[in-house]
Amino acid sequence: MEPEGEENFRLAVLNPGGRDPEQYFDDKAGRKAHPPTNFHAFAACTQGSFHRDVKNTIAEKTPVLLLLRGNFRATERALDELKKLGRTVAVSLKETGLHQIADKLANPLRLARFLRVVEKADGCIATTPESAEIYRRARPEWSAATVAFIPTPYPLDDRQWDFAVPPDEQSGILVGTREWDIPSRNHFAALLLARELSSSADEPVTVFNFNGRKGARLLADMKFLAARVRVIDQRKPYVDYLREVAKHKIVLQLDRSRVPGQVAGDALLARTICVGGDGTTERIAFANFCGEGKTSDQLGAVALELLRNTNKRATAIIESQWRAAERLSFQAVRKQLKIFYDRIR
Repeated sequence: MEPEGEENFRLAVLNPGGRDPEQYFDDKAGRKAHPPTNFHAFAACTQGSFHRDVKNTIAEKTPVLLLLRGNFRATERALDELKKLGRTVAVSLKETGLHQIADKLANPLRLARFLRVVEKADGCIATTPESAEIYRRARPEWSAATVAFIPTPYPLDDRQWDFAVPPDEQSGILVGTREWDIPSRNHFAALLLARELSSSADEPVTVFNFNGRKGARLLADMKFLAARVRVIDQRKPYVDYLREVAKHKIVLQLDRSRVPGQVAGDALLARTICVGGDGTTERIAFANFCGEGKTSDQLGAVALELLRNTNKRATAIIESQWRAAERLSFQAVRKQLKIFYDRIR
């Protein structure tokens, strides 16, 4: 049978037993229950669907991206059911930071299920280059064509997801991380750098605190000047959060987790610059400003120049949007998905 054209390609993403409700992205990037980010974005960019129930996935009659989550038991059962019906199924770990993969696969039962699932699937989609290497080594007899590195897309080609604020109206630094207890996030180090930049550039700093009194005490110990720090302690709807991000000159982080790069993706939709971090999105869209191969002192110098030079920052925004359009837009990733699923059918 002739494969359908790219414009007709639809993908069903299955997160078996997950909490997110069934969702249909028939209007691409519409503002629905869950925004078109992370694995929901793979469904959204193809005008596909996102499921937690295998029966609803089967009813879609489309290729499937099956997520490895929890203890992988539900994933393996869903894969067996889908393969009995002859469906084309690629799999992907739902959490793909290096610390997250290590934590999952340190358990013998989960490791055994992971290897079985990878063996039985038609292919694997990796949202980071590092996870692609893991899939290839888990099943070395596979050809390179059955493992694809495809970054998570962002609706950059949809005006309703453009939250741009003119560069000369932006102000301050937003610290993009918020997790004190994950060593690879380097949140404390990012706060120290933000405090230093705030003093050097005379710019305010916005930080998140969702850890209640403990987080408030930790931030108080950082001794930011009261006039230069603003704390957000209430979670916002995603659209309101992006409007908040867009107000800032830069988003700063020192994350070394090798994640897909949600913080940098948020900066893309907000049309600002992400400095630091080594996630996939950072390395693609913000190659000159990411943490790849740079010390915190070097990142500090990069950030300070962007804070002080509006023209340079405006140019950097244009260049990062161009890079993202080439590799991370819905149109670009839909094309990659179509080519990959045609290969593994």
